Amino acid sequence: MSMNLVTLLYLVASVCFIQALKGLSHPTTSIRGNIFGMTGMAIAVLTTAALILRLAGSAQGLGWVLLGLVVGGGYGAWRAKTVEMTKMPELVAFFHSMIGLAAVCIAAATVAEPAAFSVMEGAGEQGGIPPGNRIELALGAFIGAVTFSGSVIAWGKLSGKSKFRLFQGAPVVFAGQHWLNLLLGVLALVGVALFWQTQGAIAFAAVCVLGFVIGVTLIIPIGGADMPVVVSMLNSYSGWAAAGIGFSLNNSMLIIAGSLVGSSGAILSYIMCKAMNRSFFSVILGGFGGEAAAGAATQVQRQVKTGSAEDAAFVLSNAERVIIVPGYGLAVARAQHAVKELAQKLSEKGIAVKFAIHPVAGRMPGHMNVLLAEAEVPYDQVFEMEDINNEFGQADVAIVLGANDVVNPAALQKGSPIYGMPILEAYKAKTVIVNKRSMAAGYAGLDNELFYMDKTMMVFGDAKKVVEDIVKALE
Repeated sequence: MSMNLVTLLYLVASVCFIQALKGLSHPTTSIRGNIFGMTGMAIAVLTTAALILRLAGSAQGLGWVLLGLVVGGGYGAWRAKTVEMTKMPELVAFFHSMIGLAAVCIAAATVAEPAAFSVMEGAGEQGGIPPGNRIELALGAFIGAVTFSGSVIAWGKLSGKSKFRLFQGAPVVFAGQHWLNLLLGVLALVGVALFWQTQGAIAFAAVCVLGFVIGVTLIIPIGGADMPVVVSMLNSYSGWAAAGIGFSLNNSMLIIAGSLVGSSGAILSYIMCKAMNRSFFSVILGGFGGEAAAGAATQVQRQVKTGSAEDAAFVLSNAERVIIVPGYGLAVARAQHAVKELAQKLSEKGIAVKFAIHPVAGRMPGHMNVLLAEAEVPYDQVFEMEDINNEFGQADVAIVLGANDVVNPAALQKGSPIYGMPILEAYKAKTVIVNKRSMAAGYAGLDNELFYMDKTMMVFGDAKKVVEDIVKALE
């Protein structure tokens, strides 16, 4: 296989990745986007395998590549097939960690055997890695190390099952934390400069170790409420790590694919920050965990209006316009299919039904969209926050299922820890039905005034059981 053909095939794969990203921007084109992504990756993998065979001159090294493809691909397919929807954020964090670790391993292999990766040309009379490639390798390895350890911490926080303090949802903060991060960052830059000048293995190893440590110190002060931003941020880091390694290996496909992931992840992080009223640069520097913790307050026992599933069914049956607001509680209860049945039942009665999605509902960007898509809720019934907010005032009923902070009117009050955070304006509906297991506060640790309004009826219980009972009462 000629290098011209390799370059052409890599270009085709890159175009497929671009089309995949475009397709994944909307639910109606997401299947096409996935097909483009799988096609592009298949072309890239097969082209790389053929290139390895050409450069090695034999099939000896190709066997290890195929073994890695079978083991990694088989495990990935099994995990994607068996993962519960509520565990999807943890799986995404795990995949990000693997990308980061792969970047570190490739950079380390290149430093150890630069001739095997064809990065020795133009290195001078004494040979070695060109100075420019040294910077790219060091930075790629550093970002990859940060991505790996940061994603491991994010995985632990999202899982919420470990007793290990760093894996718990509450922020881990201590005096001088930001100064420590700054010191570690400066030391990492010094390590990159030393590796650039000396090509020393010790300097490279130090950069990697510092990256692993910074990944931990950046993520531990971030609380569970901000995990959607962390997921998209780490996604961006994994892309930049791949792009950095692509520059070192002169691999155009890695550069393009990594840049696509890095830039799209950064844009998504910015969107998430706006949705949560966070500073984008504060997110990058790991400096906003304490704010969520500071919002926690002692919960005062207050009276709420409660009702049963039958009461909720009566209210819904007399409505003309209903807006459903899904939250993480719906995902935990696996109630997406029951909610789809509820919407269908209401539609059969001539009631207009729409779903309102907050950008950070759930525990990762797009979590609620994926849940509803799995239940085959029609795409034309699902609306993003900016498209649906102005309709709450005309809605007869807003039914909130397992959501809390994203509908909290406290975001409109100056002085509130979540002041300025855009919310779904469910409080504007004529009647509000809220389903929760209990009156426990959300991630922000704040009381939700929506629950205490005269127009609000609380229906306590498991979301799936409550929704199923509402559907039965509607029959």
